Amino acid sequence: MSRHPADRPPLLRMSGIDKSFPGVHALKNVSLDLHAGEVLALVGENGAGKSTLIKVLGGAYRPDGGKILLDGRERPMASPTAAQAAGVSIIYQEFNLIPDLTVRENIFLGREHVRCGLVRASEERREAERLFGRVGMAIEPAARCRDLTVAQQQTVEITKALAVRARIIVMDEPTAALTSQEVEHLFAIIHDLKVQGIGVIYISHRLEEVFEVADRVMVLRDGAPVVTCAVRDMSREALIERMVGRPLEAEFPARSATLGPERLRVEGLCRGKAVRNVSFSVRSGEVLGFAGLVGAGRTETMRLLFGADRRDAGRIFVGGTEVHIRSPRDAMRHRICLLSEDRKGEGLVLQHSARENFGLPNLKRFQWGPFIDRRRERRAFGDYIERLRIKVADPEQPAENLSGGNQQKVVLAKWLARHADVILIDEPTRGIDVGAKHEIYQLMNQLASQGKAIIMVSSELPEILGMSDRVIVMHEGRTMGEITDVAHASQEDILAMAIADETGATRQR
Repeated sequence: MSRHPADRPPLLRMSGIDKSFPGVHALKNVSLDLHAGEVLALVGENGAGKSTLIKVLGGAYRPDGGKILLDGRERPMASPTAAQAAGVSIIYQEFNLIPDLTVRENIFLGREHVRCGLVRASEERREAERLFGRVGMAIEPAARCRDLTVAQQQTVEITKALAVRARIIVMDEPTAALTSQEVEHLFAIIHDLKVQGIGVIYISHRLEEVFEVADRVMVLRDGAPVVTCAVRDMSREALIERMVGRPLEAEFPARSATLGPERLRVEGLCRGKAVRNVSFSVRSGEVLGFAGLVGAGRTETMRLLFGADRRDAGRIFVGGTEVHIRSPRDAMRHRICLLSEDRKGEGLVLQHSARENFGLPNLKRFQWGPFIDRRRERRAFGDYIERLRIKVADPEQPAENLSGGNQQKVVLAKWLARHADVILIDEPTRGIDVGAKHEIYQLMNQLASQGKAIIMVSSELPEILGMSDRVIVMHEGRTMGEITDVAHASQEDILAMAIADETGATRQR
C-alpha cells in the first residue's frame, strides 16, 4: 500500500505558480505537493526562487498565476494573516520574536487568552507548557526571549506555530546558528511533528541535512522546477549537479600546495578562558584549517590576531619579525585581514552600496586632498568585480541585496585591495549555496597559489578536510591536536581531538 493513498489529495498543492518583479521572472510555472507527516526539502542556489515561493505560500506575495490548494480545496493566501488562519506557519532565519517579552507573551501575542478584559496568564502558561511537551523541550514560559539561546528561540517559534494549530511549517535555514547537538534535537522535534501529521518544508544549503531529515527533495533553478523525487533516489553528486545546472568535477577543487616561507607565527596567545596558550604558524601558499566544537575558541583566536580584541599574553610574528597588534588598524598595516563569520553584522554596512563597502578600508588610496576620487574607486572595484566574478547589477547596488556568496566576495575584494598577505576567514561559506561555495573554494586556492597564507575556521568538517593543507583542532580555548596528513584523515579523527580531555597535551596525526 502506498504511503500517500492516491485517492487522498495532498495536504498542500501549489500548482502553476508564476511570479514576476520588474526585470525578473522569479517563479516560472512552479508546482509543489506536500503530504501530511512528510518533510519536503526545498533546495537551489541563491536566486533560484525558494524565498519567493515561500512568501507566496505565506501570503507576503500575491502570485501572478497559479493556485494553492489545501486538502484539495483552493485557498487563496491573500495575506500573512490569511495564511496563518489556513494553518501555514513560516519560521524565517531571522526569528520573529520580541526580545523584551516573555516566552509566554510571544507565543500568544495577538491571540491572548482574555476574560473580562484581563489576560489569563496562568491559563496561557499551562498551554505553553503543554506545547513545549509536544516538542520535547522544557522552556520557562516566564523567561525573556532575549535571554534564550538560539536553539531555544527556535523552539519558541515552533511552539508558536503549534499554538495556532499550524498543519504546514516552513523552516528556512533552521540550523544556520545551531551547534551539532542542537541540530540533532531539532531533527528529533521534526520527527515528532511528522508523527503528529504536520507537513514540513525544509530549506537548507547544508545538503547533508537534506539527506538526513527529508523524505523528498525539490530542486529549483532560475525560478523553475528541475526535479522532485525521493531523497533515497538522489545522490549528493546528482543533487549538486541539478542545483547548479552543470557537473562539478569535485565539490572541493583540487590544489597542489606549494609552500613558501613562514608568513605568520603565534606563540602563547591568551585571553581569559576563551584562548589559552595557543601557538601555531602558517606559511605562504598554505591553507591552515581550524576545527572544533562551538565555543572552542577558534573565532576568539582570529579576533586576537586581527586586533579586534586585546590579548592578555602572547607574541605575534609576521615574516619572522615580532609585531604589536592592538587594533584592526595595526593588523591591516601588517597586511592581516579578517573575513568575519558575521559578514552582515561585522563585514559589511548593508545599507551602503557594494562600491562603498569596497572602498571603506581603502579610502586613503582613493583620497584626493580632502575628497574621495569616486571615479578611481569605481574603476578599482570594477577590476575586482571582474577578477572575482562578483554578480552585481550595479556597483551602487546596496550590499544587503546581494546573495551571500557575492557579499562574501565584496568583503574579500576590499581586503585584497589592501594587499593582505595573511587572510583569516571565519566560516567562509556559511549561508552560501553550493554553486557559490565552489567559487569561494576556487578563490581560496587561487589566493594560496599567489603566496597568500590562509587561515580558515569552519564548523563543516567536510570543508575543513576538503580545503586544508593542515588542520589544528581546538577544545575549550586550547589547541588539542594537529593533523598534517589531511588526505588520509577522517571527520572522526577531528572529533576525537575536539572532545579531548583537559590534559592540554597536543596530539599529532
